[in-house]
Amino acid sequence: MLSMRMASTRMDRIRPSPASQLRRQVRELHDRGIDVIDLSSGDLGFATPNHVVEAAAQAARRGETRYTNVDGAPETKDAVRAQLLRQNGLAYERAEVIVGNGSTQAIAGALMATLEDDDEVIVPVPCWAPYIDQVRLNGGQPVELGCPQNNGFKLRPDDLAAAITPRTRWLILNNPVNPTGAIYTPQELAEIARVLLQHPTVWLLCDDLYENIVFDGAKAACLLEVEPRLRERTLVVSGVAKSYAMMGWRIGYAAGPAALIAEMAKIQSVTTSCASSVSQAAAIAALTGPQDLIAERATMLARQRDVLIAEIRESPGLACIPPAGTFYLLASCADLLGRCDPEGTPIADDTGFARYLLQFSSVAVMPGSACGVTPYIRMNFALPAVTLRNAGQRIRAACAALK
Repeated sequence: MLSMRMASTRMDRIRPSPASQLRRQVRELHDRGIDVIDLSSGDLGFATPNHVVEAAAQAARRGETRYTNVDGAPETKDAVRAQLLRQNGLAYERAEVIVGNGSTQAIAGALMATLEDDDEVIVPVPCWAPYIDQVRLNGGQPVELGCPQNNGFKLRPDDLAAAITPRTRWLILNNPVNPTGAIYTPQELAEIARVLLQHPTVWLLCDDLYENIVFDGAKAACLLEVEPRLRERTLVVSGVAKSYAMMGWRIGYAAGPAALIAEMAKIQSVTTSCASSVSQAAAIAALTGPQDLIAERATMLARQRDVLIAEIRESPGLACIPPAGTFYLLASCADLLGRCDPEGTPIADDTGFARYLLQFSSVAVMPGSACGVTPYIRMNFALPAVTLRNAGQRIRAACAALK
């Protein structure tokens, strides 16, 4: 029998997305008739706005179902440009914008276009897990820079300065931050920019996907609003998924120097080609249509956040800090480690605690270790209040059952 290697060696560097694995596990449990409350996902419990759905339907009926330009239809690019100008005061030309299949693709394309073997990418942690594996897949070395809770889970400028080496290619900055919900203030962004200005070969990737999901009067600024001198080495990434509850429509975008955008378009041309033409029509309607729903839904999410916080604070052994943005609550489970479940199995870490919650109470949460922080769990509160209270009751009972 001939022996052959199925996958390339580069595949040994990465793991499947923890979120996608949990999503599949939850669906399998649902298929078996088990009533699982899923707090692990990145989905919003809102419908895509009606006018957005109608715009997609009309585009399909008009026959707008063919390929667009690889980097996005001109009309979609113009909608993105208008959004960046309205939201952040940032003006871009069409050649400086790319539209793709979600913000994930935009980040992956930028790294693929720029990284040489062993280039370093600084990733503040806690973070969205795929950053790390996207860097590794493209031959780079992720430099996971811890952001302690006593600094609000935010990057400290001195730590950034100490981490930069001659091999540093990128800093990835997520604001607001998944999974902590932290928001960088303009002053904090200015301090980070001050460090980057001292290192002219380091590029900045601003992942602003959650920019509209902020609470209590907060605003999540893009670093370029604070320091425009970094524009020629900054890529701003966002999309319609979170702001408009359009996760499955798969439209993301990036804006940056035209030369980088051209290289990213080259990659899209030989991998996915263009994003869905119908989804682009939906994105245009979302970006150019009424925006009042964003603030209304943020207010609803703030109320749902407070419901889950109240439930978690009543759960023995769990502690949390209210997030300023996103729709995730990060809770410490440190006081529960070392305890045993009803069958006598010890809870060794946050992964074990998340597994226990799923088995004992049918509540799915994301272990913090999947996001580079331990011992914590991440929970999605973009769900109806009654569901959150039900989840809280189950979690409370599971915590109380530990000995």
